[in-house]
Amino acid sequence: MALGYVIVALLAAAVAVFALQNSAQTSVRFLVWTLDGLPVAAVALASLAIGLVVAGVPLWFRSWRWRSQARAAEARAAMLDKALAERDQALVRRPPPP
Repeated sequence: MALGYVIVALLAAAVAVFALQNSAQTSVRFLVWTLDGLPVAAVALASLAIGLVVAGVPLWFRSWRWRSQARAAEARAAMLDKALAERDQALVRRPPPP
């Protein structure tokens, strides 16, 4: 756990250094939309954030589907275990053949 904090702290320091060293102003144009005077670091970090969201949403949907399938499989296994236990109890209670 402590290693994770160290890694996060190092990444945060790297992002801070990147932002401080790339403060030059630039303009961003997309179709008819224009923004002037944005720092290069802001553009790069916004692009990174958008990329993480675009990549993360399909992964989140996939993991949600896997969890749903796992819950369904666990419910089915529990139902089968219960049915098996009831069958075993019925066999135990059955009188022996004459």
